[in-house]
Amino acid sequence: MLITAAILAIFVYGMIAAMLGTILPDLSKRYSLSPKQNGNIAMAQAIGLMIGSFFVGPLIDTQGKKLGLLLGLGLVAMALLGLRKAAGFTPIAAFMMVLGAGGGIIVTGANALAGDVKLEALSTAGVFNLLNLFFGLGGLLTPLIAANLFKNDSARLLVFAGGLTLLTLGFHGITEMPPPVGAVSFQASAVTDLLGNPALIALALMLFLYVAAEVGVWNWLARHLIAQGVPEARALTILSLGFALGLLVGRVAVSPILGSVTPENVLMGSAVLMAVTTYLMLQFASPAVAWAMVFLAGMAMAPVFPTTLAVVNIKFPAMAATATGIAVTAGWLGLVVSSPIIGAIAGDDPKRLKRALLLLPLVSILMIAVSRAL
Repeated sequence: MLITAAILAIFVYGMIAAMLGTILPDLSKRYSLSPKQNGNIAMAQAIGLMIGSFFVGPLIDTQGKKLGLLLGLGLVAMALLGLRKAAGFTPIAAFMMVLGAGGGIIVTGANALAGDVKLEALSTAGVFNLLNLFFGLGGLLTPLIAANLFKNDSARLLVFAGGLTLLTLGFHGITEMPPPVGAVSFQASAVTDLLGNPALIALALMLFLYVAAEVGVWNWLARHLIAQGVPEARALTILSLGFALGLLVGRVAVSPILGSVTPENVLMGSAVLMAVTTYLMLQFASPAVAWAMVFLAGMAMAPVFPTTLAVVNIKFPAMAATATGIAVTAGWLGLVVSSPIIGAIAGDDPKRLKRALLLLPLVSILMIAVSRAL
């Protein structure tokens, strides 16, 4: 039940990661939202993610993972169902901030819970990658279902996702979870010590750069492809069966490798491949070629997030959730920075997204330098 709980939580977060990019074309059309407003909506979600992930760490370390996960899942369900009735820029941005807060809590709690899962055949980093493949599955199904089952009707998709989140909430409610690791030893001053730890700073910087790239794909790829003449349903399918499938396959493939290759070398290889593939995926308007490049970009990105969090859990076992929260918060800061920049460069012309998305290979190059430091 513990493994299932972790899988379900990570799957729900995968749906959240893909949600904005999936519903944005429909919401933009319905409420005449500009790319700049799209960027501000993404920033509202990022601010919520930062708030949720940073403040829930000490709560989980002192009160347990179950409380944190129930809180996060409740906020996500409320936001998804609230977005169904949101009309216009302001209410959409407000609910996206709540969705972000819930998502930040879930990703911190679920990855802290993953640290309690032990599988004989896999290293800790391998377990994190294996469990996080369900993040890719959630991201794959969300745009795929939206395009093919709900015909891009965002309201129906939001009800579906909200229902799945409520079912996950119920399962977590009946699942017994390990007691808090820091209930006795946790001290507020220890958070300050963590913030100054060089290893955690480097790991946080890696997530800052990585999330800027990954969420940039989730939020903007479909709109970029549509601007290049790709039909909306095909663009969403490329996002799901290209990028999300690449994330899923990549995490399955890398899990056994991490038993013989150091996590730092895996991060280095991923950063190099990201720089190449994120550049190439912007160069083609052909749906078939674009799908291939997006799939390869997803595979390149696949190991970075779970492998980085695995290293955090290994290095800081006594305060795993707090350290994870700090690192993940740095990741969401990458979203706060990247989405408004992408939206501002594109301005009111979606065709300029091709130029704006060159930010993705740029941050990948910076990740190479950080992985060298690690």
